Order: sequence, then structure tokens, then C-alpha cells
Amino acid sequence: MYVIIGGDGKEYGPISDTDVRKWIVEGRLNQQSLAKSESDAEFRALATFPEFAAALGLSSAAPPGIAPLLGGVADGRAVAARKVTVPAIGLIVASSLCLLEAVIDLIRIPSAAAQMQQYEAQFQNNPQMEQFMQKMGGLATGPFGYGTAILQIVIAILILIGAVKMKSLRSYEFAYAAAILSVIPCINPCCAWVLSLIFGIWSMVVLAKPEVKSQFS
Repeated sequence: MYVIIGGDGKEYGPISDTDVRKWIVEGRLNQQSLAKSESDAEFRALATFPEFAAALGLSSAAPPGIAPLLGGVADGRAVAARKVTVPAIGLIVASSLCLLEAVIDLIRIPSAAAQMQQYEAQFQNNPQMEQFMQKMGGLATGPFGYGTAILQIVIAILILIGAVKMKSLRSYEFAYAAAILSVIPCINPCCAWVLSLIFGIWSMVVLAKPEVKSQFS
């Protein structure tokens, strides 16, 4: 029995080998279609199954599984690589901007403290407002401000590494985690977060496709 991934990205089955051959004849499946048998842990190109070589029109003279593996799997990986390229590059750009913005925020904290003191001086006649500005200044320029900037730098680096891995189809879990991190507000700098959100959602949609997930190493 076999489980097949159709052209719409959905799983079908279990179906028998007879049904698989019928679908090949009907044009619903080809060499690059992804499938797995009951003994398989991951999906692989249909061309790697020797039992369907004749139905797919593959040469029977070739060693079983060798020629199809070189063609079918390579083609499947190339298709997956094309699908992840744009969202991966988008995440690389977005995370780089987030990293740059977070570093600038960290460097500017001392000067921001001086600016906050100037703002506080403007509210000397309003004790409540002056107290509020002091609290806000303490948050923005104190340990909380430094901690937030450092956290954003770490998150941006993790997203950048995950995006690079996604582009090269390596470490699926890391790549997917990076996509999730990119859509979370507050842990990413505000200005670059919109870009991270767009490419993060795009990346999660692409990574959720079985034909893409199966090609990660």
C-alpha cells in the first residue's frame, strides 16, 4: 500500500500498487510525484520505486533504483529549492535589517537617556507627568532597554541562520522555528518587523508543503 502526494499538495491513500499504476497511466502521477510505501519513513520520488519503472517508461536495463534516484530525487529537490528561494532570501534581508536596527538601538541607549532627561525637564510643573517620564526613561534606558536590544539581536541572528538553512534545504525544524520567530512582535525591532511578518508567513506556508518538507536533509 502507498500514500501519494497529489499535484495539489494533499495526501491520498493508502492505495494499492495497481491504483498507483492506473494513476500513472491516467497522467495523474509522474516520475517526480512524491510517494511512500508502508515501510518508508519519508516521501520520495515515484521514480525511485522499481515496481513502477515500467509504468513510468523508465529503462529496465538501468539498475533498480539507481537511475530514478539520480533523476527523480534531484528534480524533486530542485523544485523544493525554487519554492523556498524567495521567502528565504526575504527572511535573510528582513533579519539583517532587524539585526542592524537592534544594534543601532543598543548603541543609542546612552544618548537616549540624555534626551529623556531633557523631556523630563519640560514637565517640572507637572509632577505626575514628570514621574511618568522618569519611569518610561528608566525602562527604555535601563537594564530593561539593554536586555530588550540584546534579545532582539539574538533573535535576529537566529532568524538569519534559519533562513540560510532554509535556502539550502537543511535543518527543517530550525528553518520553521526561524519563520515562527520572525512573525512575533516585540522581539523584533518595530521598523523591520512588517517585512519579517510578510516573509515569515510566506516561509511557513511554503515549509508546510509535504513536497518541500521531504527534501530537507
